[in-house]
Amino acid sequence: MELAYYPGCTAHSTAIEYEKSIEAVLKVLGIEIKELEDWNCCGSGPAKNISEDLVINLSARNIKIAEKEGKDLLVPCAGCYNSLKKSEYALKNSNKREEIENTVNFKFQGNIKIKYILETFMEIGIEKIKENVKKKLNNIKAVCYYGCAILRPSEVVEFDNPENPTSIDKLMDAIGVQVIDWPCKVDCCGGDAALTNPALAQRLIGKLINYAKEAGANCIVTSCGLCQANLDTKQSEEDPMPILYFTELIGEAFQVGDRNSWWKKHIIDPSGLFK
Repeated sequence: MELAYYPGCTAHSTAIEYEKSIEAVLKVLGIEIKELEDWNCCGSGPAKNISEDLVINLSARNIKIAEKEGKDLLVPCAGCYNSLKKSEYALKNSNKREEIENTVNFKFQGNIKIKYILETFMEIGIEKIKENVKKKLNNIKAVCYYGCAILRPSEVVEFDNPENPTSIDKLMDAIGVQVIDWPCKVDCCGGDAALTNPALAQRLIGKLINYAKEAGANCIVTSCGLCQANLDTKQSEEDPMPILYFTELIGEAFQVGDRNSWWKKHIIDPSGLFK
């Protein structure tokens, strides 16, 4: 099975370990990904400060390229997924469709599905994942952190339960991780405020880390590159907690060959969890 792949900007830079783990794990599961040719930035946070229409049009251009490929589009970045879904929603449900089509120079077909990375794993199936586990991660006690972008606004992104999502929880349970319930799985990490208002972001991140520790976790698992970066870099230096992508843990459970190189990208080294 082959999917079109929209990496977004961070997968080739600050979240390279995320992309490498995605590629490695999907290969084990028999899924090939083909990166879109000539894709562009989705607009993300900065463009929204200039124009919401700019974000919609930038993402519409990526949808245009994906529709030419004719394959469902896999998106690993929460922010990119949010932008692409908002653009798709505008093309399907607003009076701006013709304006968007004229700006981007295409006719929207709606013949592909924009899939967040977690959605793809859930479609592959829990049993398929269990079949490939070579090492149960029973010593890992994790809280699952979803953040904001993949869940809100729920009528646009249409992914999981916006108040109590469970997809990461189910995937972690499948590889033997002890999943711990906690009250902060959809709280904000501060997002781009880590750059513009670091004091605010520090308070939000500190709250998340403290709740995770109080719950008894020894790591936080996420699927969002910005959430991972914020939590990994903005923690207190005292008793830091590893922040992992869910695909990194699946890769450890599958015992894929290059997984040790992923840990070197982390500010807080998570390798001790696997000894």
